[in-house]
Amino acid sequence: MFAVQEITDSKRLRMLLRIARRTAETELSAPNVRCTVGEETATIEERCGGVFVTFCGGKRLRGCVGSFAPTDDIEETIRDVTRKSLVDSRFVANPITAEELPSLNIEISLLTEPVESTDPLSLVLGYHGIIVRGGAQSGCYLPKVASERSWNAEQFLSNCCTMKADLPADAWRKPDTSVWLFTAQVFSENQLAKNATGEQ
Repeated sequence: MFAVQEITDSKRLRMLLRIARRTAETELSAPNVRCTVGEETATIEERCGGVFVTFCGGKRLRGCVGSFAPTDDIEETIRDVTRKSLVDSRFVANPITAEELPSLNIEISLLTEPVESTDPLSLVLGYHGIIVRGGAQSGCYLPKVASERSWNAEQFLSNCCTMKADLPADAWRKPDTSVWLFTAQVFSENQLAKNATGEQ
């Protein structure tokens, strides 16, 4: 159902994080110059169902944008969504700056391709992310959101409807609304740095 191979080599995960950081550094210092990472390109062969890039300062979100388009070119997708996350519309009045960037932690989520659910309440909190689609409206939550906010499955679905898709809270129950489930491999600079030093 969610058959996308997970990347287990920490060196490759660090490479993807470096691509995101170098893209951000280039974008903030010289927006008209596109980032290149030389020898680090064309080494990730896995396919994924989409990518999200998140910037955080401590527990404070500073940007999170992604794509649900399946891709065989993970590196280029990371560059693209990194640029978009830097200008996340929620922070248009206070965008990430070049001066702030070194203090931010970058997190990447590699997604499986979404699968339409016939029983949305069967989702596993903390494991499944959701996409709610009703007419021209849609919204999504990554898997970690339900755990971070201590939501049950119904709250997860209802809040996605109201807060992300601009739909009624019970829209996910309606036959003309579809709910899609996906999973994510999530890794961050802080997490891999701790693993490298043997911290728990």
